[in-house]
Amino acid sequence: MFVRIVKMGFQPDKIDEFLWNFEENKAKIRGFEGCEFLELYRGKDNTNQFFTYSYWKDEESLENYRNSELFKNVWASTKILFNEKPEAWSVDKVVSLE
Repeated sequence: MFVRIVKMGFQPDKIDEFLWNFEENKAKIRGFEGCEFLELYRGKDNTNQFFTYSYWKDEESLENYRNSELFKNVWASTKILFNEKPEAWSVDKVVSLE
């Protein structure tokens, strides 16, 4: 399992559109084969910034999602709302305390 973190910055007047799109698609993304966890975070100091945090079974699962019609549709609706270039990281979880 590995973690995918994506940072996105939005035009202030497009945030509600992004949140609506995320709400409409979050269950489909989470239900995609290989997706084991999904969260959305919003910046405290810069409320135009959002972060998705997801767990994937393996890199192949993420690539299958990234090549799916679901991703293509969600991304097409999302990327037109950006006010900065998105950033993404794939990381391995080393320690988790609960």
